[in-house]
Amino acid sequence: YDPIGATHSNHYLLYRDNRFCWPRGAAYNPAFDRGRPPIPPSLCISDRCHPAPRCRYHWANGFFTDHNTCGNRHFLYRRSFLLLPSYDTKEAILAMKLEIKGISFSYDSRPALNKVTFSVGEAEIVGLVGPNGSGKTTLIKCIDRILKPKTGVILVEGEEVGKVEHKELSRLLAYVPQSATSVFPSTVFDTVLLGRKPYVNWGLSHRDKEVVSHVLSLMNLEDLSLRRFSELSGGERQKVFIARALAQEPEVLLLDEPTSNLDLRHQLEVMDIIKNLVIERGISAIMAVHDLNLASRYADRICMMNGGKIFAAGDPFTVFTSENIKHVYGVEASVENHAGKPYIVAIRPEKREGKNENLKKY
Repeated sequence: YDPIGATHSNHYLLYRDNRFCWPRGAAYNPAFDRGRPPIPPSLCISDRCHPAPRCRYHWANGFFTDHNTCGNRHFLYRRSFLLLPSYDTKEAILAMKLEIKGISFSYDSRPALNKVTFSVGEAEIVGLVGPNGSGKTTLIKCIDRILKPKTGVILVEGEEVGKVEHKELSRLLAYVPQSATSVFPSTVFDTVLLGRKPYVNWGLSHRDKEVVSHVLSLMNLEDLSLRRFSELSGGERQKVFIARALAQEPEVLLLDEPTSNLDLRHQLEVMDIIKNLVIERGISAIMAVHDLNLASRYADRICMMNGGKIFAAGDPFTVFTSENIKHVYGVEASVENHAGKPYIVAIRPEKREGKNENLKKY
């Protein structure tokens, strides 16, 4: 019998599980272990394994803990010897993909972020909205370690971003900038292939090429795969950069204005692809957007930023109110319910006495 997670050794003995916890999975199958019967006394090899009160790994109900450490004497019913969190605890830890705690950053003497704190759950899209200069792009760059925060901590799957090796970080995070240029005369296929760099050791594998082909198909870029990147339009380039990020197979996508250069049709296509990937693969995404209605439609939660701080956070209906929009954007707006999502209609800029007086002079 070879249960899920059995060790790769020459002896597949009954109920033998991994002794080590791999980076992204427990060393045992918790659902399987909970239903495992108590060890019959006749099968116990060691006194320490006998279900008697003197065994320090004995449970009150007669079952053995998943963490017993009786060494090599365990043959039948062998368990993990590393102390691992229980199934419920591990589920709770992995449910939080990204945590930002008290992040502050300044450009020289000008503060850009001031003690920003929020978290992103598994299979969740968080939309960052706010006026120009509110700190959206700076926050995303701090998460991706492009900028170093002055204070605060950023955790990805429980690991501090500043202490993770660059190659491993590239497997956890994928960043799509507002705009970028390719200096090398590469094709679209080669540009997307750069997303596989964190996985390449000595050379490209068959899987690397398969992933790139699949992503190109997903983003409807197959017809452009052999075109030179420099020959593409701004919208086509933006789709290529998103495809390159998806080729990294990250746990968290960082998207800075992902639809800024796209027409209406391609905006919806790209956002539908990202939404489906988040749901199907359980990845998470943070996207900075100026289009409030696009954020309302696709984001599970909204963080409205103003002056380097989070002014309001929550579901779209909680954040997108006429009062919040007026306070942050200085715009009078009407918020309506359209297909179960808030739909924002901008009416006019808020009247400000100083500016109106200046206009009267002309």
